[in-house]
Amino acid sequence: MTATRQARIDTTERPRTSDVERDFEFTSADFARIRELIHRRAGISLSDHKRDMAYSRLARRLRACGIDTFRQYLDRLEASNDSAEWEAFVNALTTNLTAFFRESHHFPILADFVKRRQQPVSVWCSAASTGEEPYSIAMTLIEALGEQAARQCTVFSTDIDSQVLAKADAGVYSLDQVKQLSPERLKRFFLKGTGAHAGLVKVRPEVRALVKFERLNLTDTNYNLKNPFDAIFCRNVMIYFDKPTQAQVLSRFEPLMKPGALLFAGHSENFTYVTQAFKLRGQTVYEMTRDLKVQPKPARALAGADA
Repeated sequence: MTATRQARIDTTERPRTSDVERDFEFTSADFARIRELIHRRAGISLSDHKRDMAYSRLARRLRACGIDTFRQYLDRLEASNDSAEWEAFVNALTTNLTAFFRESHHFPILADFVKRRQQPVSVWCSAASTGEEPYSIAMTLIEALGEQAARQCTVFSTDIDSQVLAKADAGVYSLDQVKQLSPERLKRFFLKGTGAHAGLVKVRPEVRALVKFERLNLTDTNYNLKNPFDAIFCRNVMIYFDKPTQAQVLSRFEPLMKPGALLFAGHSENFTYVTQAFKLRGQTVYEMTRDLKVQPKPARALAGADA
């Protein structure tokens, strides 16, 4: 995807007061380029107030690469096909705020919904982050359907950030990260670390087996997914996209959803202003306004993420 507009840049501008105290000069021209590149690469629209965040996170990349200026770093990034550095660039600018059973009202809705669906069900968690959301979905499926039926289900989980996917794939969390879970869920779904692993818990194998991780960019034109889904979780992701990008992503979801499938959004997201393909069913829960007959193209089998 390419950005549809370019910012007018005053190359003679003087650095801000805060810039003078930084290790690297960081001009409005630099920030404008960063905004254009992250939009082109990941569809993310960085607002003006993200300037300090962009500096802080990318300054680490300059140090790691031994580069003296943002201009040199961005020139090298654009001139090269270094997929590892492009990945590091995107990873640095993505935000991964998550928690187990975050926006908890969604999970009883999911539980009731899957009980009425033809088995086995499949759910796509499109912004897996460090794994709390897809594992919450997997636990919900086990609680709703029972372990034997849930064993046939799939929680396909993707994220653009390869680093957080590696953490999600490991399924290891601190006690602080699971403190909101009930003692019953902790005992049923986690193993408690001992010795050198004291203070940590690990997702039990029967939960981990339901979840498949893979890196995916939601702004790609072809998701290359094999099967349609009963539900898609795309929560607190669209807020980082502009309206045209939101519409494109939602249009790509449509043929990947089974008839009657649900789409779960974040608490501050409203898709009715972006597309007419979905109607609001409940609190930030949407369903298709029509049953599509589009069949997904054949594709490779889903693979786990490289950890």
